[in-house]
Amino acid sequence: MRRIPAHMTANARALRNGQTLAERLLWHRLSGYRPRFTRQLVVGPYILDIACRTANLAIELDGSQHVEAAGYDADRTAFLEQHGWVVLRFWNGEVLENPEGVVEAIVNKFAECVVATR
Repeated sequence: MRRIPAHMTANARALRNGQTLAERLLWHRLSGYRPRFTRQLVVGPYILDIACRTANLAIELDGSQHVEAAGYDADRTAFLEQHGWVVLRFWNGEVLENPEGVVEAIVNKFAECVVATR
């Protein structure tokens, strides 16, 4: 098994310690679900905001900086999908305005992913 480069582990740790309000709000709601979700998971050259390894489900929360990073985000999504991940993206504002709706969408997609893998 390949080890995760030390700089990626350090970056993931820093991101966990410096979460946005939207990430904290969503994590608070998802952390009790089983199978477990995890924060700041390193996958290849990327760090996922929130992920469920059991379902290969990646949840990405995008702030205003992502408006100008559409190409990077598309490349990132393509890489993850090529490696078997399903990617859900939500705007931070969407999480802040409707956290329960976002959680419902994530749980529904999780169920689809788990059924598809059986």
